[in-house]
Amino acid sequence: MPSLIRSAMWLSFFVAILAAWWVMYSQSTGMGLDLLGRPNAMAERMRWMDPNMDMSMPMAEFWPLSTMWAIMMAAMMLPTLVPTLRSYDDLIHSANGTRAGWLGVIAGYGAVWVGFAIAIAGVQLGLLRAGLIDMLGIATSTYLAGGLLIAVGGFQFTRTKELCHGVCHAPGMYFLGHWKTGPWGGARMGAHLGAYCVGCCWGFMMLGFVGGVMNLAWMGLATLFMVLEKLPQLGHKVMKPMGVLLISAGLAVCAAPVIIGG
Repeated sequence: MPSLIRSAMWLSFFVAILAAWWVMYSQSTGMGLDLLGRPNAMAERMRWMDPNMDMSMPMAEFWPLSTMWAIMMAAMMLPTLVPTLRSYDDLIHSANGTRAGWLGVIAGYGAVWVGFAIAIAGVQLGLLRAGLIDMLGIATSTYLAGGLLIAVGGFQFTRTKELCHGVCHAPGMYFLGHWKTGPWGGARMGAHLGAYCVGCCWGFMMLGFVGGVMNLAWMGLATLFMVLEKLPQLGHKVMKPMGVLLISAGLAVCAAPVIIGG
């Protein structure tokens, strides 16, 4: 029976991830967007027929936007939690853990990322009202887009990134040093781990403003990289090369107007 319960909990966890991705896909296609977060041919024709129609109005309202970001956080960040949950799973018998504590870790982790989703929704609305991004969350200036790429790439080399990544990369060590039993103990540990994860990965969320926050291709690539960062054998090896790649991309984007103009 314990084995059956464990399997059911893991299955439910992965179903939740798939459901989050399906909701994001449905929202994107429902707004007439393609996989890159741009209006598709049908949406463009409808806008031409009715110039007053704005298919992305929810992107300008706080709570619908916060909900969208929360679902996006579930789609992107729950896959990165797998190594952490496996570490907790391994400690259930040896450290008096429980399945309720396992769920508590997910709840605490998720609560922190929902808080981040609400915060970044506010950031998006601020950027929109300042004219720095459009209704689809795409930077209106190549200098802003390039600057974001350079800033996030540079963050990959900072001490803060190193400290936060160290905890995310070795959750078993965190559990051994901060172990708390029961569902509330799991929730507290999950919240702490979520805070470190936000500190490690916030930049990749901000990069949504480079290509559009409904860009499913960007979401997939960012999720893949964040999962790779947390793998024991690869995590430390991919962090700084990604920084170099992002900085290079940012410089190329900033240079593009000069090249085109000159």
